[in-house]
Amino acid sequence: MRRPIVMSMLAGAALVASTLFGVGAPSARAVDVPAEFGTDWHDPVTAAPPVATPHTKSCRVTLAEAQFRDFTPYRGTFTPPKGCGDHWSRVVLRLDGKVKGRQYDRLGYLHVGGVEILRTSTPEPSPDGIEWHVEKDVTRYSDTFRAPRDVEMLIGNVVDDTYTGVIDVRATLTFYAGRPAAPAPDRVLTLTNTPDGTTTLTTPRNSERIVAEVYATGSGGGCEEFWYLTVADPAPYSCKADHGPYREVQVTVDGRLAGIAAPFPHVWTGGWSNPFLWYVVPAPRAFDVKPVEYDLTPFAGLLDDGLPHRVQVSVVGVPAGQAGWSTPVNVLVWQDAHRAHVTGALTVDSATAPADSSTYTPGSPARVDTRAGHRLTVAGYVDTSHGRVTTTVSRTLANTSVHRWTDGETTDGLDATWTDDQSVTVDGHGTARTTYTHRTYTMSGATTLGTDNRLRTVLTLGDRAAVEERWDGRRATWSRLDDTYAGDAAYTVDVPRDQRHAVATTSERYRRYGSDGCYDRSLTAVQGVLTRDISRC
Repeated sequence: MRRPIVMSMLAGAALVASTLFGVGAPSARAVDVPAEFGTDWHDPVTAAPPVATPHTKSCRVTLAEAQFRDFTPYRGTFTPPKGCGDHWSRVVLRLDGKVKGRQYDRLGYLHVGGVEILRTSTPEPSPDGIEWHVEKDVTRYSDTFRAPRDVEMLIGNVVDDTYTGVIDVRATLTFYAGRPAAPAPDRVLTLTNTPDGTTTLTTPRNSERIVAEVYATGSGGGCEEFWYLTVADPAPYSCKADHGPYREVQVTVDGRLAGIAAPFPHVWTGGWSNPFLWYVVPAPRAFDVKPVEYDLTPFAGLLDDGLPHRVQVSVVGVPAGQAGWSTPVNVLVWQDAHRAHVTGALTVDSATAPADSSTYTPGSPARVDTRAGHRLTVAGYVDTSHGRVTTTVSRTLANTSVHRWTDGETTDGLDATWTDDQSVTVDGHGTARTTYTHRTYTMSGATTLGTDNRLRTVLTLGDRAAVEERWDGRRATWSRLDDTYAGDAAYTVDVPRDQRHAVATTSERYRRYGSDGCYDRSLTAVQGVLTRDISRC
């Protein structure tokens, strides 16, 4: 099955000077912008902030150094650093990569002691070669780093006479001495595979808070890489799914629904049939895949019996037998230091019936309208050494999209929005703390293939979040995130690389502000040249 045409493209013309440089941008400067892409371009760069680090003693450890030519994992060992103690205020993972020649985007992972600490994808290279870097705060995995561990890393790749790019990477951990601002988990666990094909979890008997994280990605080059474009019969489209594009990542505990979440609509660096969109400015989260988090604390009273419990992850909406999703799981556990066994109970587990309507309207363009959603509330308590603590988690998902395409999919467009709203209330110690999180993901764009074989893609992506914490109804902290990507790229298809006459204007603005300060950075690239890099805070 071929990829829908909307999966990649390029369009454009040179920007006029007034759009190259924003107001209040003293660092902007004139640069020479070629009329079209050449054989080299700026290294990939994102507008996301670097990891903030304290001014304390630090120690660095190399986790992996490897060149990936095939699907053979790198395997090594990790030894904790000496001289920085065994508790750290911050632990930072850094991945440095380089590749040259011709190569597809590839997905990869990095495991330490079986714990997934990074899921990533790679940029597609220029003939002359590129380098890129990824930073990630991995302090939450400190428990894993306190003892020697096996290391496994893989960025599956194919190298032959056509695809010549060998992916060369180095991964390091830097440990900063001191205590973290918030207590790190006491244990970091993974699920155990059983002979019957299920997965189980055994938690410490004094667990008082349990959070699961799932690195959920649709990938693998098939239609589930572009799940948001799939349609149900009888719509005539190249990527099919039984009920259309709605996907939901669910977690169950002993067969009971424990968590729901909207997957992030990742776009890798070959996405929307147009690598020129992503050569310099990748889509949000492309290099650092963030896990979906589930607060399973309401189930702590059930899980704290010292026995294995079935904990399973599934992606709702994937056609039966269809591959393409990866859902590795870490479980973070905070323990009661003054009690060997914490008891409790699950008191509420209530879900609405999932809504999933996908309506096909024939014509030119053909059209599919999707409206879907789901709601879950779970609650439970644990009797700890510091009293009874009740946790209530409510989560509401919604997805709306309009997908239009013409005969032959020569024009293929999508306007989609996903919302994932959650409240977590912790009631104990004579006070109630509620954290509200409102996530919104957006995708709006279209690809058009003209009669002259020019393929153009215009696309906007949004990753937004609003978080507020209230203590007994009074706001204590708040933050807002708005990460927006916009691209317009075009090239001639079915011709040698040097005859594509590719042009592209791409940009990203990453804004984060709230009670702890402000960060605001904007990037623009034209024909592979970085023309704008402005910080406003």
